[in-house]
Amino acid sequence: MNLFETLREIENEVNQNPNPILGINTVYQFDISGDEEGTYQLHFKEGQAKVVKGSESPADCTLSMSFDSFRKFLAGKLNGTMAFMTGKLKIKGDMTKAIKLETILQQYKLDV
Repeated sequence: MNLFETLREIENEVNQNPNPILGINTVYQFDISGDEEGTYQLHFKEGQAKVVKGSESPADCTLSMSFDSFRKFLAGKLNGTMAFMTGKLKIKGDMTKAIKLETILQQYKLDV
């Protein structure tokens, strides 16, 4: 699965079960490098998720990592705190929103 397909999978899973994101209005930006590269945003608004290519809106939280680390992070195989402490993950913006994202994603069974 490529980067765009991976993000679409997140969008689909969240929109099928929006309960974990109810009340959350946040724009996450992912700056991905490595085998697959790109900048994408994940918008949570009014119980819906939307993936956007590029940086269309100001991000509340930007996460920068390799595609390999990103896939492991989504699958719950890479702890966000450890990734941050070891330099595999860089965060700009609201750190608490990054922690919240990890908590949200753990509630979904993402096949990435």
